[in-house]
Amino acid sequence: MMFRFMLLIALIIVSGPATLVRPVAAQQPEQAQSFEPPPPIYEASLLRLAEVLGGLYFLRGLCDSGDAEGWKQDMEAILAAEAPGPLRKSRLVARFNHGFETFNAGHRSCTPASRRVMALYLDEARRTVSDVRLRYSQ
Repeated sequence: MMFRFMLLIALIIVSGPATLVRPVAAQQPEQAQSFEPPPPIYEASLLRLAEVLGGLYFLRGLCDSGDAEGWKQDMEAILAAEAPGPLRKSRLVARFNHGFETFNAGHRSCTPASRRVMALYLDEARRTVSDVRLRYSQ
């Protein structure tokens, strides 16, 4: 639970500058709709984190951990904090879904391998959040 709280706080802190850039819709509406600001410098880490969260969402539900829905909510919180444009949002959601489907395709029951992957993913998520927070928070 504390990890998830730290994850959300870190992403809200990091997302601050990325949400300040907005297209100017009043001047040229057709250009403004297609314009999307460049992704933040930590985008690769955030995409990987989305994939990890998707995998955790599936595996935690498969293994009846009781907190599976929370991982999906964490992804929704990231999207809310980042406020991405439509293209960036679709990339983040696609990576979350990819993480989910990767395990959905081959795991039908909770196995020792499933539990090992969960442990590895939890560790990777912690490291990613810590790294992004240390490098990019202001």
